[in-house]
Amino acid sequence: MPRDAPPSAVRLNPANPLWGSNGIAFGPDGRLYVAEFLGGRISAVDIAGGDLDVVVPAGGPVQSPDDLAFGADGSMYIADLVPGRVWRRSPQGEYTLVCDEVENPNGITCVGDRLFVNEMKPGGRLLELFPGGGAPVVLTQGLAMGNAMQRGPDGYLYYPHMISEQVWRIPPDGGAPELVADRVDRPVAVRFDLGGVLHVLSMGPEGRVTRIDLHGTGARTPVTSGLVGLDNAAFDAENRMYVSSYASGGITEMHPDGRTRVIVPRGFDGPYGVTIDLGGTVYAADHYRVASPSSTHEGAPAGEDESGGGVTSHVLAPFAHGIAADGELLHLTSQFGHVRTYDPARGTMRARVSGLDRPMGVAVDADGSLVVAESDGGRVVTVARDDTVTVLAEGLDRPVDVALDGAGRCYVSDEGAGAVYRIEQDAPPVVVADGLGAPQGLTVLGDTLYAVETGKRRVRGISLTGPESWTEAEDLPLGPEPGGGRRHPEPALFAHGLPGMARRFAGIAAAPDGSLVVSADAEGTLLRLTPSGKPTAG
Repeated sequence: MPRDAPPSAVRLNPANPLWGSNGIAFGPDGRLYVAEFLGGRISAVDIAGGDLDVVVPAGGPVQSPDDLAFGADGSMYIADLVPGRVWRRSPQGEYTLVCDEVENPNGITCVGDRLFVNEMKPGGRLLELFPGGGAPVVLTQGLAMGNAMQRGPDGYLYYPHMISEQVWRIPPDGGAPELVADRVDRPVAVRFDLGGVLHVLSMGPEGRVTRIDLHGTGARTPVTSGLVGLDNAAFDAENRMYVSSYASGGITEMHPDGRTRVIVPRGFDGPYGVTIDLGGTVYAADHYRVASPSSTHEGAPAGEDESGGGVTSHVLAPFAHGIAADGELLHLTSQFGHVRTYDPARGTMRARVSGLDRPMGVAVDADGSLVVAESDGGRVVTVARDDTVTVLAEGLDRPVDVALDGAGRCYVSDEGAGAVYRIEQDAPPVVVADGLGAPQGLTVLGDTLYAVETGKRRVRGISLTGPESWTEAEDLPLGPEPGGGRRHPEPALFAHGLPGMARRFAGIAAAPDGSLVVSADAEGTLLRLTPSGKPTAG
């Protein structure tokens, strides 16, 4: 349950019950089990009432569950993607490491008491694992990024190639793989209903599921639901289809004609960086996408608020971290090391810079240049209109966000140093405030610089014209939850260049009406604060 927001804070959207929903499977008790990759936990959903129970909590041996399956004896098998492990959780709740020799394990399925897993990487393998002991057996390799797979009515294992947009099958005892379907829209999962019809889920923004008739003509029937970023599906005993979303969480029943019914609401996966355009629309960088709380997004097309949780998706933007509004444009940083510019009117994304070392916060200078905090590089850089990169400051510990005042002076939060600096030309950075608790988001409103202290769960106001500083709001749902709650899996990077989990980023932005909007990343909401404007020393 989310903590109560302070009296001065108003939530712009409900808290997110699931921080990303990835692999799903019905358990022996009839509940739907959900792997929350971003939350580092597994929850069970009562489909009838929508109630949630955390079954595999964060902070235990499982770090980043991405898919799961149940064996014949009721054991739960878990693909722990980032550390490359596969776990067995017994019906009594005991954990056993099945294998740690799989790279990026994702798709996992059981055939009776046999266990199979594939690797989500270029050139990946499909393996049989042995919970009772024994070396893994490689059935095939060369997968173009595997993912959710299942045994078909013919006894074969069916699995997607995400990169080459194909579906393949192979006998569970080994043999030559066979191509089942080519040119399938961004396949992320294959699932069979109780009638043996193959359903292929697309990971794109349309929420498309393609039904393929394998017994007759091979005809394909695409159905579009509008559910952004589908990840997995499961059919219940009455052949009803439930789907998950890596982009926004939630569990949704999807009817054969594309109609949907919300079981567990969707919401923000983060949110991380936040920005507000001149019209007052709030945008958040939300790890896999750019999204807005629906209450602040006027004129959204019918059906665009697909979340059932008060959040509107604008565009899929993998590993989006920082965001800055600039007229009709949105500038984004990403975990991949890119800086990009998105044009909502045209629906285009332009690459500006690549190869930065975990860029995070971004701001726009008066001349249109972008100012970027390169967190793991310890630098602040500018990206000119012609995409030339210039270093403004270096040698910082862990810079997170940047902000500009009315005179164009640049400020940077340094999470590692617990300080905020003003960057001076041809001189070392000047300390504006220190002794802060993991400062992240920054914004300037008038003569005040506001900093989000995730370590102290508060927003600090810092006068730019005097020595005053004060606590603007405290006890906010920021950063890791106490007692091993929500967390992001580590280590920071997948193998083979696939990015791992973004470092947490609680952003803040000033609105045209003088309010502040803060990313409450511990519960998946955006909070609107009304500044006091009356500093109190402290």
